Formats: sequence, C-alpha cells, structure tokens
Amino acid sequence: MEIAPSPITFCSKEHQKIYREWFDIADSDGDGRITGNDATKFLALSKLSRQELKQIWALADSKRQGFLDLAEFVTAMKLVSLAQAGREITSDILKSGGLMENTEPPSMEGLETFVAKNKGLKMDSKPAVNGSASVQSQILSSAQWFTSKSVKKTPPSAVTSIIDGLKRLYNEKLKPLEATYRFNDFVSPFLTNSDFDAKPMVMLLGQYSTGKTTFIKHLLRCNYPGAHIGPEPTTDRFVVVMSGPDERTIPGNTIAVHADLPFSGLTTFGGAFLSKFECSQMSHPLLDQVTFVDTPGVLSGEKQRTQRTYDFTGVISWFAAKSDLILLLFDPHKLDISDEFKRVIASLRGNDDKIRVVLNKADQVDTQQLMRVYGALMWSLGKVLNTPEVVRVYIGSFNDKPINGEVVGPIGQELFEKEQDDLLMDLIDIPKKACDRQINEFVKRARAAKIHAYIISHLKKEMPAMMGKAKAQQRLIDNLEDEFAKVQREFHLPGGDFPNVEHFREVLNSYNIDKFEKLKPKMIQVVDDMLAYEIPELLKNFRNPYE
Repeated sequence: MEIAPSPITFCSKEHQKIYREWFDIADSDGDGRITGNDATKFLALSKLSRQELKQIWALADSKRQGFLDLAEFVTAMKLVSLAQAGREITSDILKSGGLMENTEPPSMEGLETFVAKNKGLKMDSKPAVNGSASVQSQILSSAQWFTSKSVKKTPPSAVTSIIDGLKRLYNEKLKPLEATYRFNDFVSPFLTNSDFDAKPMVMLLGQYSTGKTTFIKHLLRCNYPGAHIGPEPTTDRFVVVMSGPDERTIPGNTIAVHADLPFSGLTTFGGAFLSKFECSQMSHPLLDQVTFVDTPGVLSGEKQRTQRTYDFTGVISWFAAKSDLILLLFDPHKLDISDEFKRVIASLRGNDDKIRVVLNKADQVDTQQLMRVYGALMWSLGKVLNTPEVVRVYIGSFNDKPINGEVVGPIGQELFEKEQDDLLMDLIDIPKKACDRQINEFVKRARAAKIHAYIISHLKKEMPAMMGKAKAQQRLIDNLEDEFAKVQREFHLPGGDFPNVEHFREVLNSYNIDKFEKLKPKMIQVVDDMLAYEIPELLKNFRNPYE
C-alpha cells in the first residue's frame, strides 16, 4: 500500500519557508493547528468563492478533525493556487499526485494588513503585567459548556478539535458515571488521553500460518523488528507494530505503563499476558498513519487441549474495541473453524462493522477448487457469525511473490488484483475515517455505561434492607438473565446493547451487591444531554467552516 508523502516535502526551501510563515500567521493560538475560524479569515485573502473554499477545506481536512496541521495547510495552499489557475478542485487531484508538483504559492491579497492585525491580536491575548487575563481570554473562560462541579474543567479555548471535545466530554460527563457504577471493572477500563490521541489500529486474526505476519510485511515492504515467518507456529505473542524513531522491540510490561501509548488497559490481564505482549517500533511512512496488531495463531485440533495462561478471547475483545479494522485471515487448506476460533469470533460481538474476511494464499488452488473453497468458507462463517447478511470476503495472495498465474489462469489473476485493490482501498481510507470511528465508539461506550448503571442500580434495589442478603445476592446472580429482562422492560432499552450475561455474572461473583450505588437520575440525565445536544454541537462547531 503506497502512502503519499507530505506535499511540503516536494516544495523548494523558499516555498517551505513561505508556507511556514503563513501557517504561523494564520495560527492565532500558536498551538500548531489552524481551526475553522482561523482558516476562514486567512483563506478569504485568496478571493476564491465560498464553494471553492468549501471543497478545498474538505480535501485538506481529510480526517475530519476540524483543524489543519502544517502538512494539511500546505495541501490547502496548493489547492488554492491550482484553483486560482483555473483548475477544477476534485479528489482526483490528490489521487493523481497533482499536489506533488512544485506549484507556486497562491496570491493572497491584503496579506500585509492581515499580518499587522494578526500580530496585534496575538499581543492582546497575552496576560497583562499584573497577572490578570485579557478581556478576550476572560470572555472565552466564561463560556461554560459544562455544569459538572466534581471534575476540574478544561477551558473552552483548549478545545480546538473534535478529539479535544471528546476528551472533555468524557472526563467531565461520562467518566463520573463510569466510576460511580464500576463500569471499568465490568466492561472496559477508563479511557486516557492517549486512547483518544492514538493512531488508527488494524488487527489481524487467524490460525497459524494463514499469513498474518506476511500480510503486514507485504504492506510495509520490509520486515518489522522481531518478525518471524515460517510454516510452523512462529508468532507466539501479541505484537503491536507502530511508528517510532528507531528500530527496536519493547517488552509488554514496559509498554503497558507508557503514559503516551493507549495500552495501559492491558494491565488488567496480568503478567501472564504481558509476558506474551510486545511493541515493535520502526520509522515508516505507513506506520505514521496506521498501527498494526499481529496476533498469535488461533489454536485448532489437538493444540486446543493446551490451555493458554491468560484470557485470550478477553484480550482479543479489548483490541477489537480499540481497532478500526479487524482482518480475519483464512488459508484455502485450513477452512475449519475450531472451538477457540468460534470463541474469538464471538468476542468480536459489537464490532461487526469492522470485520473483513480475507481468503489468503488463494493462488495455491485452481479456479474450480477456489470456487468450492469459497463456498465452504461462506458456509462455515454462516454458522459462526449468526447473521442473515453475507459477509464480504476478499480473495487474494498478500505476499511479495507474484500471483501464480499458471494455477489460477488469466481470469483468476485479474480477479485477485481487483480484490486486493478493494482491500487496500479499505486500508487507505482508515486514517480519513478515524475521527468518525472515535465518535462512533464514544457514543457506543456512553450507551453501554448508561445500561450498566441501570443494571447495577437495579441489582442494588433488589437487595433486602436487613436479613438474607447472601441468599438474595446468590438468587440475583443465578437469575441474571431475568434481571436483565426486567431492566430492559422498565427503562425501555434495546436488548442488543446489554452486556454478555456469563461475563457479567463472573465479575459480579467477586462483589457485594449491597455496596453498589443506587440510581442517580441526574448523572444519567447528564449523559443523555451529552448524547442529545453536546456531541451534535461539537460536530457542528468543527464541521467544514464553509458549509
């Protein structure tokens, strides 16, 4: 998969200097990013139409973060220059590499006046000598978005993107509800800033020797540190392949306590898992955009009798929630779905939209055999996935070797190339959709936290005030399905959003239900208001400023 280099790398040193100066001028807050308000003021100097500027912003802010960094600002400037030259601004310009040419900087009328005015504003925004803030910053700090008094609030001026807004909503609205009803113990650990800032993640799953590590190598066009490829079981641990300044591997215990990385939640799986977890770092343009998770082969046959020393499906479920894409890899000669593989697929529940099935090494069988293999795979998946819809299966051979045309024939070769292109386009689109995915996951988490609060408070309400608490608790645990149904009926909740009964029961056994909190309707209302009003308002504030 080719990742286009930054447009600024194709600029002359003179042009780079100009763009950096312009970026600093447009960046009124000096935080290294240009928000919609800053952009509308600066780009207005180009004298382009609002429709043209709308299209330019949409292409430059491809990740829909609501701001432009330096590279995206240069993209916008080059698009402005092309529009001024009479070129039609479409997404095809980015795909064809039209921005890589050394385009002259655009004409920006009234730039000198804008610079003088902008510098004056920046001086006004500094604190006065006596320590009091400027009038502008006082106005900003008085614009209260939130009403919670229990958490230290972030000033509204600090929210310069959708991700910043989500962090703020989580810490001030959702996290107090999670902490009150112990959502972190039952469902998912608390989120940290690194969880919001993390790069998009792709997880690969499959049995041994289905080509998971080779797939990553194929995309990177090189081996990552610590990679082992062979016909025997080679990858015996979870390996996170991510960007870093130098090539090295980092042990699991170290990476799990690293504050800047989103893996602190894995400490809940204990030392047995962390000894089978590592991070592989290397400098690579693709890894600047996406992080890959290589997993141990799912056990099959006699190997299933050997118990793992950690909760394998629990770890898979944790990574699935964090991932933007989950690739299930199959080999034409290994179509059986073992008991452990069934449990793994079941643990992906709730993440169905992220799953892509890949029939790898498909050039090892001829066209007639491939047709039968494909049918057998669809039949096996139909029994496991339990959905009436047909899952999308990509067919190809993802390695560095050319497709074996002698086996598959010219028709098969053309099919493989089209299928591989479709899958690669899915991967290329991941960074662009990362912001939308974070919003989606945040809303899912908020809904799950609400339902969890209803369940916990209901169980607390069912406990007797004085005598027979031990018997009452055991009765509630034994009849947990019925209690879930009562909660669903009482609060009119969708059944599909409820947690897994067996997992909930297992965690509940170690708690004293009588110590749980009663229902606090105000906390629920805060989350409801966040979902109904504040998230839509956040998206509205950081949408395309020209819409």
